[in-house]
Amino acid sequence: MLNHAEILSQFLSRERNHALTRELYCDPTVFQADLEQIWYREWLFALPACELPRPGSYSTLQIGAYPVIVLRGADGRVRAFHNVCRHRGQRLCSKAHGSSPKLVCPYHQWTYELDGKLLHVRDMGEDFDKSKFGLKPVHCIDLGGLVFICLAKIPPPIAELAKHLTTYLAPSVLADSKVAFSSTIVENGNWKLVIENNRECYHCSGSHPSLCRTYSDNPRMTAMEGPDSASPEILSHWARCEAAGLPSRFVSHPQMQWRLARIPLLNNAESYTLSTKAAVSRRMGTMPFSDAGSLLFFHYPNSWNHFLADHAIVFRVLPISPTETQVTTSWLVHKDAEEGVDYNLEDLTRVWLNTNDEDRLVVEENQKGILSPAYEPGPYSMIQEEGVIQFIDWYCDTMVARLTPSPALAAE
Repeated sequence: MLNHAEILSQFLSRERNHALTRELYCDPTVFQADLEQIWYREWLFALPACELPRPGSYSTLQIGAYPVIVLRGADGRVRAFHNVCRHRGQRLCSKAHGSSPKLVCPYHQWTYELDGKLLHVRDMGEDFDKSKFGLKPVHCIDLGGLVFICLAKIPPPIAELAKHLTTYLAPSVLADSKVAFSSTIVENGNWKLVIENNRECYHCSGSHPSLCRTYSDNPRMTAMEGPDSASPEILSHWARCEAAGLPSRFVSHPQMQWRLARIPLLNNAESYTLSTKAAVSRRMGTMPFSDAGSLLFFHYPNSWNHFLADHAIVFRVLPISPTETQVTTSWLVHKDAEEGVDYNLEDLTRVWLNTNDEDRLVVEENQKGILSPAYEPGPYSMIQEEGVIQFIDWYCDTMVARLTPSPALAAE
């Protein structure tokens, strides 16, 4: 296993525009460094707010060593807390989803309000001060219907993302949506391999026959700085969408930690379906027409998303171990859409269920090859893998900045 200095040396000596070393993908101490420097410090996509439809609705997630609960309070606000009782540390909620008017610890029944305040305990003495033992909060924000959390004491700025994301998501009106279906799988690969695989479509034609019926694998469509300005297809799509009130042009974080872009689907397809027609007859929010394409949104380190006229698909990535990653996918539809009337669940989910399983196989085979002592980093395609290069640059630059001792510490 690598020590701190060796990890930093691997980052500093890496060959740019090449894949990472075997150790940076597989070493347990690198995985722990990833948790400490990325996952415990960045804003993370937790869930769509509509997953919590009423006061008392909750969902749980595990981020490295931290169990977290996200819930909707009696006041309608979404909050997050460490899923740890303040008495003797029992997890308050063990299920992935549920609903409860109060949070009651199953061990000794310490009872908490939905805003985290300790409400009731037994036999703790008259001088016990309940106000000192509320649940520990986790930073939490709802951005246009997508809930983000941050474990850091002081989270990084999020105002710029909030401004753009809420504007771009506004026509989808995610507050008026519901979760039609959710799927969670474990991919036996490092979390970075999962994100890398998503950031390119170099592999799509050979791996994703269902997806490629509607999604273009032309790298110019999703180039990191925006598509080729001479592409009449996307320029006309933007013009039509923006005339109808749909923000569309590429907007991104200065270091490309996140990006928003609306792109057309192939041959005026309406949705990610095998028929290419809308999967849901009732459109989302105020979407003006069925062939509005897909609003793409990614945010490092753990999410990519598609917002179409008839539904939305949101993806959450969580690391489990150096070679295991949990991927949760949720399909959102208008809250009044009825299964069997307005949509067929098979039609709605088939393309991305297929794609997720195909990606799982790709990532797992990628991980098995990287585990070989014969592996050495190969070069990325500057045409097809620009998004992967950008992600790896963001990851490495972030890790170097956070692993490099400050001058003040070095002088001590």
